[in-house]
Amino acid sequence: MDGDLEWEGHRTWYRVVGELDADAIRAPVVICHGGPGATHEYVTPIAALARAGRACVLYDQLGNGRSERLPDADPSFWTADLFTRELAALAEHLGIDARYHVVGHSWGGVLAFEHALRRPPGLVSIVAADTPPSMDDFVEGCNELRATLPRDVQDALDRHESAGSTHSEEYARALEEYSTWFVCRRDPWPDELVASFDAMDDDPVVYAAMHGPAEFRVEGTLRDWDITGRLSEIDVPVLLVSGGHDEVRPWMVEKTRRGLPRAQWVLFEDSSHTPHVEEPERFLELVVAFLERVERE
Repeated sequence: MDGDLEWEGHRTWYRVVGELDADAIRAPVVICHGGPGATHEYVTPIAALARAGRACVLYDQLGNGRSERLPDADPSFWTADLFTRELAALAEHLGIDARYHVVGHSWGGVLAFEHALRRPPGLVSIVAADTPPSMDDFVEGCNELRATLPRDVQDALDRHESAGSTHSEEYARALEEYSTWFVCRRDPWPDELVASFDAMDDDPVVYAAMHGPAEFRVEGTLRDWDITGRLSEIDVPVLLVSGGHDEVRPWMVEKTRRGLPRAQWVLFEDSSHTPHVEEPERFLELVVAFLERVERE
């Protein structure tokens, strides 16, 4: 079922996979895509959770995909708070705000953390996949991996960043080299992941406003984001997932795990930043087991 959420004068597109039923044994899951500025396509494999009778909600965050585009919005409009309000509005609109889980990937995990900090009474648990505890940590991790690339690739990145020519084809090829090692190690990339990256390339408004031109420094509205000191306030169970070759380095996830009162962390040694498409069945089995265990407690 597809639909539109009208909230604060804006329109957000969503899709429900499975049947939303207030009396269902298994609570529904809202799936938050990353970016910021990506689209729902690449997280659609997570909606296979519906095979176990658990309704899943996919959506394109405001400014992206099938949702309302706002190309002329001031960059300061695009904030974590905006998207946290959108997530809460979506849960209320669908009538699931009394009992639900949130699964977020990368930036979507940032949303899950921010949402949990507001202590919505119906939130049962969150899954934060490939999510850093701060933007400073994320940038440090990306540059840690960048330093392992072939010298000519590093030189191309350095040259175009210094010249302000990060929209050049050579810079794009250098980024692609980085991404094939540390974003998704499948070859070729799954169609749904390609679709989301293409969408970001075609409409980079949100990513540019919140992050900047590339992974290696944050210049937008997220530049000061840091949840490290507030992790102890998150009072729901949390499943942390990350990859051994992930941009979100294991030392970051360990920092997050230590800060959370009720956390489990599983490292996918053979994956990078997208374990849900690199090792999909293992990812789904892990999340299914976590959600069911939380609901039994």
